[in-house]
Amino acid sequence: MPLEIPEVVIDRLPVYFRLLSGLQSRGVGVVSSQELGDALGVTPAQIRKDLSYFGRFGKQGRGYSVDRLAEELRLILGLDRRWKVVLVGVGRLGRAIASYRGFDPQGFDIVATYDVNPEAQSAGMDDLEVRDISRLEEDLAAQQIDIGIVAVPAGEAQAVIDRLIAGGVNSILNYAPIAAQVPPHVQVRQIDPVLALQGMTYHLRRRG
Repeated sequence: MPLEIPEVVIDRLPVYFRLLSGLQSRGVGVVSSQELGDALGVTPAQIRKDLSYFGRFGKQGRGYSVDRLAEELRLILGLDRRWKVVLVGVGRLGRAIASYRGFDPQGFDIVATYDVNPEAQSAGMDDLEVRDISRLEEDLAAQQIDIGIVAVPAGEAQAVIDRLIAGGVNSILNYAPIAAQVPPHVQVRQIDPVLALQGMTYHLRRRG
C-alpha cells in the first residue's frame, strides 16, 4: 500500500522549493535543516520529517546539497514538465491572473481563456484570445488540459467546475467564494482572500 503523505506536508513542499531556488540564485551550495527552519519559521525536525517521506537527501552534520534537494523537489512536484491551464472568467480578477508573469517560468501555460462575454472582456489581454464559454466542452475534447482556474462569480462557479471535470480536468484552482463539490479523484485548491483577512482580524482583535 502506498505511503499516505499528509496534505499539509505536500502544501509545504512548494515553499521549500521556492526557498531553495532563492539559495541557488545566491550561489549557496549547502544548507542545514536548522537554516531552512529558521528561514521558514518551522522546526528543523519538521523539515527533516517532511523530507523523509520522499527519501534521504542529506547527511548528518553536513546538511543538504541545495542543488540536489532543489532538483529532487522539482521532480516530486512535477515541475520538470509543462502543464496546460485554462482560465474561466476574465473579469478584473481573471485579467489579473492571466497577466501574471510568474506562471510561465514555473511550467504553467495558460493555453485558453473563457468568458460569457468574450468581446467585452478581450481588451487588455495581450496575446491571449478570450473564447466564448460555449466552446469549453469542444476545446476540452480537442486537447488534454491539466488544470482549470475558476475566476467567475460565486453563483456560476459550481456549474463551471462541473463542466471542467466533465471535460477531463482533474485539478481545479478556485477563486470563487464557494465550497466546491467535486468527486474524490479531483483536486481542488481554494483561494479566498476574504477568509484569510478574517483570520487576521481574529488575531488583531485579540491584540486590541
